[in-house]
Order: sequence, then C-alpha cells, then structure tokens
Amino acid sequence: MGTQGSPVKSYDYLLKFLLVGDSDVGKGEILESLQDGAAESPPYAYSNGIDYKTTTILLDGRRVKLELWDTSGQGRFCTIFRSYSRGAQGILLVYDITNRWSFDGIDRWIREIDEHAPGVPRILVGNRLHLAFKRQVPTEQARAYAEKNCMTFFEVSPLCNFNVTESFTELSRIVLMRHGMEKIWRPNRVFSLQDLCCRAIVSCTPVHLIDKLPLPVTIKSHLKSFSMANGMNAVMMHGRSYSLASGAGGGGSKGNSLKRSKSIRPPQSPPQNCSRSNCKIS
Repeated sequence: MGTQGSPVKSYDYLLKFLLVGDSDVGKGEILESLQDGAAESPPYAYSNGIDYKTTTILLDGRRVKLELWDTSGQGRFCTIFRSYSRGAQGILLVYDITNRWSFDGIDRWIREIDEHAPGVPRILVGNRLHLAFKRQVPTEQARAYAEKNCMTFFEVSPLCNFNVTESFTELSRIVLMRHGMEKIWRPNRVFSLQDLCCRAIVSCTPVHLIDKLPLPVTIKSHLKSFSMANGMNAVMMHGRSYSLASGAGGGGSKGNSLKRSKSIRPPQSPPQNCSRSNCKIS
C-alpha cells in the first residue's frame, strides 16, 4: 500500500472504489466536487469510458487515499465494469433523485455486482439533492431499499458540496473495519473537541457531583452518559478515588476493613497522664 518510487508514503491506506450507475446520473459531478482530488491518468492502459481520480481523506487521524473509478453507465461499457470490478474494495451505487428510471436500474447493477464482485461493500447514493423540487424518488423509499439490501444510504449534492466527502468516508470506514484494520488505528484515534472537553471534565469531577456543576441540564446528562460509556465512573480528585459503586457498597466494605484492622491491631492503653475521657477505647 505504498507509493512506488517514493521513499515516504503520502497515505496510510490505499483503497479502490467504483462509482456505478446509469448514464447521466451525475457520477462525474461527484468526482469534480472533490476539491482536493487529483485528476491522474489511470494506472491501466485502457481508459475509454472510464474517468479516474484520486483523493485523500482523513479518517480517525489516518490518511486514506482513494482511487475513484467512474464507470460509464452505457450498455457497451458493461464489459469495462466487469474488468475493473476486480480488486475493487468498495462500490458506490449512484442514482439521480429526479430520474425514477435511474433508481429502478439499481437492481440491474446489484445483479452485476453480485456476479462479478460478490461481497464487496457498497453504499447507495442519491445524487442531485439540490434539485429536490423535481424529486421523483422519495427519500423513505430509497432508505428502505438500502436497508433491504444491507447498504448505507446517502443523498448528496455536488453543487452544494453536501454529503459527498461523508459518503466516501463512511464507505472507507466500512471497508477498513471489514478487513480488521480498525484495531490498527483505534489507539491513535483523534478525538473530537466535544470528546476532549467531556474527558477533561469527567476526569476531574466525580460522577455524583456533575449535577452541581453550573452547566445546562443537557450538557450534564451528556457528561454522565460519556462517563458511563467510557468506564470513567471512578475518578481521582484531591488524592481520593470516587466511584458509583462505593456509594452503595463502599460504606460496608470500608467499615469491615476498619473492623478487621481494629481486630488485628493490639489494644493500646491511654497514657497515664491523660485526663480526657475521649481517649478511652470503647
């Protein structure tokens, strides 16, 4: 997964994605909307009917380079899809939300994928969301269709740069998790600003004292949920450890430990010159 001829890799992972769908559904528009994408010549000699572009996304602190192949939706290029589907690690099924016929054609593309690229992760993408006033494919119907075929669903708009990068990022996450690479990057995960703030507050505040913080109720509830989800019930504060478990059974265990220590410790008589009555051992 390295760059040939270059001593330093510019990415951590290299993935090959295919954009499939009928002609004139806007697959080329999706590629052109990638601002950091680079139009490169395909690594293979045959490029008729194929648009090729590369882009690099950041996924949990790791650089993922994507090779994006736009296969033409015309019938005479079906053989090209069969050739380029070999080695593909992810597929985007694209249709036009203003063209009902393009959505109905997804069934044919799924049959092609099942025959020539079985088991490859795929997502369903409804393109041209900015033309929603001309919509012919309801969102709920497309979402139900995606769930029926075990696919993630996105509606994107290259013109507004909406959900384009998110769709590629989600497909990359699915592919990497499928190949067991999630364990590699998880220790180096880059937390969001919200996670960092919650971690900083919960790490120095006992859970039972979060309600006393001068914060809105919704934020307090989120802090409690964050603490429970990340196993941060016990926190250190002023040299002592607080936990939710110690509130229920901590008193009994503490008392038992004190009783055991008292029974083991030999009795001591008060000093002879001590006149206070509270020095006597009860």
